[in-house]
Amino acid sequence: MKMIFLGDIAGRPGRDSVTKWVPLLRKEHGLDFVVANVENMAGGSGITHETLKEIYGAGVDAVTLGNHMFRQKDIDAILPSDRKVVRPLNFTKDIAGKGYRVFTLENGKRVAVVSLYGSVWMPNKAHCPFDASRKFFLDYRLGTDYDAMIVDVHAETTAEKQCLGELWDGKASLFVGTHTHTPTSDTRIKPKGTAYQTDAGMCGDYESSLGDTFECSLPRFESSRGGRREVASGEGTLTGVYVETDDNTGLAVDVQAFRYGGCLQQKEIK
Repeated sequence: MKMIFLGDIAGRPGRDSVTKWVPLLRKEHGLDFVVANVENMAGGSGITHETLKEIYGAGVDAVTLGNHMFRQKDIDAILPSDRKVVRPLNFTKDIAGKGYRVFTLENGKRVAVVSLYGSVWMPNKAHCPFDASRKFFLDYRLGTDYDAMIVDVHAETTAEKQCLGELWDGKASLFVGTHTHTPTSDTRIKPKGTAYQTDAGMCGDYESSLGDTFECSLPRFESSRGGRREVASGEGTLTGVYVETDDNTGLAVDVQAFRYGGCLQQKEIK
């Protein structure tokens, strides 16, 4: 199976990069499945029905969330009803929706998507992602309950992402981090066969501070009053990870980081 995961979609530049590049990549590379983290998609913070409709129309099959997911009022209706949305598995039980979903493709293959939420320096209350992962392993297995799996861990620290990635090695097709909006250069297949990257980066305008303008971001560091948020408006870069899996095991046989458009040096899927 051929799949891509897109880093945090940040505002209009991020959505524009998705609508421009995803249909082309699906056609050129015969992609079977596309997942994106969307917690910054609407105005740089949260999601709405309209922004989801926009990226679904471009070819995104499933979306994961994170700490900004509650910033738009639409979320209360989206979580219990939209079966393409995967919220963090280890959120408390009062949060609607699912932290694990299986998507059946037209060819009968099943792709699972899991969302996890980090425990270090993250603002929302959640259960331990390591405990949640171990409980998950008791009930579900790659190659038995699904043919491929993508795991997104929305977390602040590199160390926590790396340790969770080690825990999931051999149990997922791709384990990838989000939240820091900056792509890491450690893309690889781990010893037990899981493709890995500490952070997928951001789909958005990189001539910015995590997708926000420097004009609004600098006062947050220079003034006790902080500053307002304003999404940068330059051309967005589509940033993410490509993974190809073995049809028999669901483990990775190829993984590549990619960047299309915007101000970053381009890196195409080969």
